[in-house]
Amino acid sequence: MLTRIDHIGIACRNLDETVEFYRATYGFEVFHTEVNEEQGVREAMLKINETDDGGASYLQLLEPIREDSTVAKWLEKNGEGVHHIAFGTADVDGEADAIRGKGVRVLYDEPRRGSMGSRITFLHPKDCHGVLTELVTSAPADAEH
Repeated sequence: MLTRIDHIGIACRNLDETVEFYRATYGFEVFHTEVNEEQGVREAMLKINETDDGGASYLQLLEPIREDSTVAKWLEKNGEGVHHIAFGTADVDGEADAIRGKGVRVLYDEPRRGSMGSRITFLHPKDCHGVLTELVTSAPADAEH
């Protein structure tokens, strides 16, 4: 079962400038930063609120660190803006299997490591009305990031 909007991913060309915009304009502060070499991005997670299921909702700002990364290619084609929406679930494997069974293409055979130690997979945007959709199971609260 999907339990929340985990985050909205926003592609940007300059992470520091974009973080400053969200801080100065909306008062959002950085909760977590990391470089994800596998996905070729540097990212900042801005916490928006806590949720009833113990998770939270975030804005994820993504700056490519390589020209061959998916986000770099997306920026070149579309410019800065909303890149994807992510839904939280307690069981990314089971949720991906259930959605795959409904005819939606799941982009990874097995979930991968995402932000803050989470487990993630993506759904094909052509099967989701043009929206790249991510499924996320957050790391346990006591896990090391």
